[in-house]
Amino acid sequence: MKPALLILLLCLNIFNNAHGQSKIDRQAVVARHHIKITKVDSLASLTVGNGRFAFTADVTGLQTFPENYQGGVALGTQSEWGWHSWLNTENYKFEETLQDYNLNGKKVSYSVQVKEPKRKKDAADYFRINQHRLQLGNIGLEITKEDGSLIKIKDVKNSKQELNLWKGQIMSHFQVEGVPVEVITYGHADKDAIAAKITSPLIRQGRLKIKMRLPYPNGAFKDVGNNYASPDKHQSIISEKVNTGAIIKHALDTTTYYLVSQWQGNAELKEKGPHYFTLTPDTKIESFSFSVLFTPEAKEKIVPDFTSTQTNSQTAWKKFWQSGGAVDFAGSTDPRAKELERRVVLSQYLTRVQCAGNYPPQETGLTYNSWYGKPHLEMFWWHAAHFALWNRTELLEKSLDWYFRAEKEAKALAKRQGYEGLRWQKMVDHDGREAPSSVGAFLVWQQPHFIYLAELVYRNRKDKKVLDKYKDLLFATADFMASYPAYDKQQDRYNLGKGLIPAQECFDPLNTFNPTYELAYWDWALNVAQEWRTRLGMPRKKEWDEVLAKLASLPQNEGVYLATESTLDSYSPESKFTIDHPAVLAAFSTIPASHNLSPAIMNKTFDTVWKVWHWDHTWGWDFPMVAMTAARLNKPNRAIDALFMKQTTNTYLPNGHNYQDKRLTIYLPGNGGILSAVAMMCAGFTGSKGNNPGFPKDGSWKVKWEGLNPMP
Repeated sequence: MKPALLILLLCLNIFNNAHGQSKIDRQAVVARHHIKITKVDSLASLTVGNGRFAFTADVTGLQTFPENYQGGVALGTQSEWGWHSWLNTENYKFEETLQDYNLNGKKVSYSVQVKEPKRKKDAADYFRINQHRLQLGNIGLEITKEDGSLIKIKDVKNSKQELNLWKGQIMSHFQVEGVPVEVITYGHADKDAIAAKITSPLIRQGRLKIKMRLPYPNGAFKDVGNNYASPDKHQSIISEKVNTGAIIKHALDTTTYYLVSQWQGNAELKEKGPHYFTLTPDTKIESFSFSVLFTPEAKEKIVPDFTSTQTNSQTAWKKFWQSGGAVDFAGSTDPRAKELERRVVLSQYLTRVQCAGNYPPQETGLTYNSWYGKPHLEMFWWHAAHFALWNRTELLEKSLDWYFRAEKEAKALAKRQGYEGLRWQKMVDHDGREAPSSVGAFLVWQQPHFIYLAELVYRNRKDKKVLDKYKDLLFATADFMASYPAYDKQQDRYNLGKGLIPAQECFDPLNTFNPTYELAYWDWALNVAQEWRTRLGMPRKKEWDEVLAKLASLPQNEGVYLATESTLDSYSPESKFTIDHPAVLAAFSTIPASHNLSPAIMNKTFDTVWKVWHWDHTWGWDFPMVAMTAARLNKPNRAIDALFMKQTTNTYLPNGHNYQDKRLTIYLPGNGGILSAVAMMCAGFTGSKGNNPGFPKDGSWKVKWEGLNPMP
């Protein structure tokens, strides 16, 4: 045997037997969790997509019944380019949203919401609502019953539906008045397009058509994309027809886009009513396939057909599942292991479909609008860090590069407030413009995220090109972090605040200072920024070191860390501060012990929080965050308990989505959090020893993994 081949085989053997295990049968793991739905369930809609575009289907495999799903997981068709604004007819200026505050001896302006005067309130509302993400259109079935009436959802019988995760395929079977219908649905991996193949005797009977409806945005916090009112406010026309295709042009206020459709065989597209079109297949057939491309470009007229979309999807998904990390819990005796594996597999699928584009995603991904469809940068870590931890760093880099686009606005924000560098916004549109918010404007914990995520990229790449690419943004991020703390001459220290709201958002910004998590994160990130300078052969920056040397200590009382220094009664029975995110634990979750954090004190803090917290007032990412803290504290049993705490906001639906409440029926930071926590519990973290440090060692968990990266 040739030496080079022998070395290769030895390396493969070492890789396959890392952690004392054979290589994982990835297809078998994924196949265990293909989603199977056997009844109409508005919380069990299924999605296909590519990270930049997503299409969510109901029990029919298309979007036939959007009204019936509006209270569940809505039937969205959204893209990263689909944005809309109403005309600014009142000529509002963003400066009208600003409010000056005297904080720490200086005047600082924040863009906030106010109740009066009316002009100021309306200006804030305008810039908060605009831009908003668009629902691009509903594509469903129009099926006629024998009596000539259109079917309702109650007429869908004997439904069987499966999302094949390995292929990205939705297969839907159902009956209408005893007549079978089969629909196969795919999303294209490279284009904003879907394709479907419908097989049914109803086609030959002339009772089945495809419908395309174009809604108008409702301008509300939540838009599920079925607002068919106000038909006069927008225009939809068939702008072009060919033998086997057509183009629908949709124009509304400041936005125009196109639905380019293509089909096989004879069919006719007609306008049924305002913004309502039907595609009628030839009645000589029982099987009909079509595809629709959504595009902002009038010149884009080539639409992949069903067969090419099918091949494209299956190839892309197979490649995805065979790349990056994998986890296998087969053989575990803990009854929770199967469910955790399901959440892990489905969360990989959902975040790939919903959150792997070129921009930070909104918290409800590409399914329906929450917060007007705008991303929240404090959630970006929870959406994206797992891509690097699961060795899919390229998916993190796509959206991380958005920061270059937002740099101008971040610099202007810092300058307006009298700080150095770049202050990253909280709630933004894709151009980096901040949205007025009486809470979001005061948040700061999104600031170190850029440094953290860039550091993950570097750790995985170990390439100077990464340092060169991100250094300017990273150093400017650190410049803000060094200029933001207020120097307290009396105590000879730098304070964070007053004038901030911590990650635990139930605090008054004007009276809050020195939150534990933000202090720890500030310290860690500034030290990483200094390390980047060292890696590049640059000297440490004196101004950063001055702040690091005198940054306020982590506040504590009676041997436990406090949420903030300004709140001594954090854990008393009368305290109103045991709700929302238990962010004090985050100081030792995603980051290692820093800023003189004592694991012993954090251990006592953890036990205290576990007992007194109102867990019914938390969010989906809180549970994996607590699990990570438990893992660092060598509490693996508590880590598992945290992941499975029986709270509504820790619910994972049959389609894998993290349910919060009736308002937020999906919440992707929870899915991203699960993936980050499990990666860390398997591959370890700074200071961990041995394999699988986050899992109990009593034999109840059999954990196999490969391709994961440790957490800092």
